[in-house]
Amino acid sequence: MRWLVAMTRAQQRWLPALLIPVALVMAVLLGSVQAGAAVSLPSKTADEILAMIARTDVRALSGTVEQSAGLGLPEVPTTGPGIAPGAASALELLTGTHTARIFVDGPSKARLQVLDQLAERDVVINGGNAWFYDSADNSATHLSAPASPASDGHESMPSRSTMPTPEAVARSFLAAIDSSTEVSVGDARSVAGRSAYRLTLNPRSQETLVDSVSIDVDSQTGLPLGIEVRAKDQEEPAYSLAFTELNLSTPDAGLFEFTPPSGASITEEVLPPKPVPTLAAPPDAGQLRHSGPAPTGEGWDTVLAFPAGSVPPGFLSNPQLSQALQPVAGGRALTTSLLSVLVLDDGRVYAGMVPLDRLQSAAAAQ
Repeated sequence: MRWLVAMTRAQQRWLPALLIPVALVMAVLLGSVQAGAAVSLPSKTADEILAMIARTDVRALSGTVEQSAGLGLPEVPTTGPGIAPGAASALELLTGTHTARIFVDGPSKARLQVLDQLAERDVVINGGNAWFYDSADNSATHLSAPASPASDGHESMPSRSTMPTPEAVARSFLAAIDSSTEVSVGDARSVAGRSAYRLTLNPRSQETLVDSVSIDVDSQTGLPLGIEVRAKDQEEPAYSLAFTELNLSTPDAGLFEFTPPSGASITEEVLPPKPVPTLAAPPDAGQLRHSGPAPTGEGWDTVLAFPAGSVPPGFLSNPQLSQALQPVAGGRALTTSLLSVLVLDDGRVYAGMVPLDRLQSAAAAQ
């Protein structure tokens, strides 16, 4: 969640449409995977596979990933008055199947191309520069770092770890493994033409909406190749993201350079300074207010509570999201097969991989 809290205005506008917001929230709280025939691999324990992931040192790759989402979201229009192309993307990417090309060279060079029928969206990261482009309205945002080092008090640039790769999403889930999770090894399989071990996380909680999370791990490199999240009482996977093609050679350097197309509208943004930490509060300050989310509960039952004013205004004003939210006592709510979101009239927002009534109970207790 660190990178999400530190997002700049440009990132707040573009990354939600490109980084699959529900998937990332799920990962903080802790594509149907096109797998080939079963393969034969030497037997490994769950701990041994986890150690493989921890040791993986794949620095460069290029490939195609497919994301599939069957979250049960209500249908909302993608065009119409007040619906901007960028805003429409945020919910579009949470339904159906989407394909993207990913290129990586080290920790600070990455490119993501989301390829849909009528539009292409690009994120290009190269050291101290990042570009966010949407062909639907031919607009681009250029995010740059100050000439001085990042340690001078400015936020960090987006990097490989903020790209929605199977590795990034898988690591977020794996980092949250605790006693509330049972970890087991499933049948080996082939993903993107590579043999892979399957690691499965099963929540011990009876409250969570999540039935299981399965991660396919490359048998040679330890790189996560795919992730599949299943919801309770739902036959098909609710969310999946996996490589369908993968090449571990270094991509051409030109892929990490970006020149906006002719006629594109360009917005320039500079990394903002980090907030200055407060060492001591005045005696009459009362309880400190935090802009970041406050977790309640444990493990898979965790609920994130966002204080009023901490959620980017563009999130709540998205016309599509407004239509997807349903009226409930004291506010509005979005319910899916994996995630519930409660937006209260006083500006507070609650989210969790739990039923709506769990969020309402958490809100009532604060």
